[in-house]
Order: sequence, then C-alpha cells, then structure tokens
Amino acid sequence: MKRLLLALPFLALAGCVEPVPPVTPEEPDADLCKASALQGLVGQPRTVLGTMLLPAGSRVIEPGQAVTMDYRADRLNVEIGTDDRISKVGCY
Repeated sequence: MKRLLLALPFLALAGCVEPVPPVTPEEPDADLCKASALQGLVGQPRTVLGTMLLPAGSRVIEPGQAVTMDYRADRLNVEIGTDDRISKVGCY
C-alpha cells in the first residue's frame, strides 16, 4: 500500500506532460542550383553553352566522362549526349 501511495504523485505528474510531436527534417530545395530555369537547353547543341555564363562550380559532363558521385544540391550539371546535344540539366 505504501508503494502505491509513493507512486501516486509521479502518476499525477505524468498526466500533466504533453507528448512532443516528432521533428521532421526539412527537405532541401530540389532546385537549389536553378536548373529548372535552364530546362530549355535540353536538346540544344552543346555550342549554345559557349555563349552562356554558367554559375561557378557548374560541370559540363561529356559522354563517358568520369565524374565524382558526391551530391551537392547547389551544383549545376549539364550533361552532353553522344549526339553532341545537351541531354540533361540538373542539380546533383
């Protein structure tokens, strides 16, 4: 009986505590490198890149070229296809 009386204050306090909702991590901006504005380049000949000023850190990836696989959401990547046209523009 004494144990029940000792536990009673703790049980009363437990009823006062609100559960904390889990914190969901924020999703990174999927278009941090602003690739969506350059989607019109897909299908264009690679020569159009010579007239453009790409952001610092951008990569123009040739067919079969080895590139690092580290993910950087702020890096603009422009892939050139085997037909010498821009095949993909994205942030990765």
